[in-house]
Amino acid sequence: MTTATLESRTLFGHPRGLAYIVFAEGWERFSFYGMQALLVLYMVSHLLQPGTIETVAGFAGFRNVLEAVFGPLSVQALASQIFGLYIGLVYLFPVLGGLLGDRYLGRTRAVVIGAALMAVGHFLMAFEAAFLFALLSLIAGSGLLKGNLAAQVGNLYPKDDSRRDSAFSIYCLAINTGAFVAPLVCGTLGEFYGWHYGFGVAGIGMLVGIVIYLAGRSYLPPDTLAAAAERPKLQPGEGPSVAALACVIAITSLYWAAQTQVWNVYPLWLRDRVDRDLLGLTVPVTWFQSLDTLAVLALAPVVIWIWRRQARRQAEPRELAKIAIGCLAFMGACFLLALGETAADTAKVSLLWPTVFHFCCAVGYLYVWPVTLSLVSRAAPAAVNGMMVGAYYLAIFAGGIFSGWLARFYEMLTPAQFWLMHGLVVGCGAALIVVLSRPLTGILFTNKPAVLAMPARAV
Repeated sequence: MTTATLESRTLFGHPRGLAYIVFAEGWERFSFYGMQALLVLYMVSHLLQPGTIETVAGFAGFRNVLEAVFGPLSVQALASQIFGLYIGLVYLFPVLGGLLGDRYLGRTRAVVIGAALMAVGHFLMAFEAAFLFALLSLIAGSGLLKGNLAAQVGNLYPKDDSRRDSAFSIYCLAINTGAFVAPLVCGTLGEFYGWHYGFGVAGIGMLVGIVIYLAGRSYLPPDTLAAAAERPKLQPGEGPSVAALACVIAITSLYWAAQTQVWNVYPLWLRDRVDRDLLGLTVPVTWFQSLDTLAVLALAPVVIWIWRRQARRQAEPRELAKIAIGCLAFMGACFLLALGETAADTAKVSLLWPTVFHFCCAVGYLYVWPVTLSLVSRAAPAAVNGMMVGAYYLAIFAGGIFSGWLARFYEMLTPAQFWLMHGLVVGCGAALIVVLSRPLTGILFTNKPAVLAMPARAV
């Protein structure tokens, strides 16, 4: 179908294909975040316990490899390290998935194959023996889908079309909606009715996404495999910009090491240390993942308003300053958990502390994730712009692996010390940005205007 044909079939001013992509993405994120909310709790409470772990195909050899790299691992440390690897690889594989979609499969075929692999992975989670195969299927499927579905949004519009920004905002809304609803549905089923019910509903959500996507296939942009044409080459003097951006990406991996712990050890801490009674009901652990998304949605308009007001007064911080502020906000969030532990002493921690924690996390997220992505996309040379934007996911990959390693200290330290440690880790990110701000600014901002970044939880 040609671009002209796509343009002639619009829905509320946007190509009809956008609606199919958006609904498919919402269901895909529903399945992904539903799985994520349950994974560590499932491993610690059931899968890795004696009597069950022996039934997992290939697990003995897999554990031997992990312990050869990371040392002896308890049940909790093993679960956290597996989760760290899973999250890290989920955000590494879209780089490869995007390449396969560009060069060999075409985006539509890559998305369908990826979605099918993810559905298979979710349903395999119903069988303990297939656990490792389920994770591999989910990682590969997410890489193919995530690496190509967002690109199809952009392919619906000409390069200079003013609707592109609003289209990506609608796309991010679908991500946030899926991320908010999934823990409420999959998490509740998994915690109270059986782990496999939660995973099964996530798989059903993925199937719904596939059906919606295929139903709109005729409205999707045509696939054009990248030709081996001459590409722009790195120009003299652009090397330092690439090195500076690589430095920023590496520093933000410290932020992601702490952020990823919200999905890793944090649910175990909520389960064991927080008084979750509210009006006679016990708040499910997985619901706090929904609160995390809700906090981002609630605070994003506030952050945008603050930045616009600062811009009118010509006082808006540069991107590097915003990233440092975000790291400091997340450091403060971790310190809040430590303070809550100290205040509770031997009793359980009040529900107020994790609630405030999530809103502080949201501030940190809004000042780090979209701002860094905006900086990379703006400052990276044209010859490597797409590669550098994709490389930002390497920060999440490294942070996920590091967070899995840090999680082993949860059993060695007091909870207060554990969260203080993570506050210091992300605080080191802020300190490095401040120390290196002058040389980085000189490289990245010379004769380049600042750009207002639009916050959104688009991961």
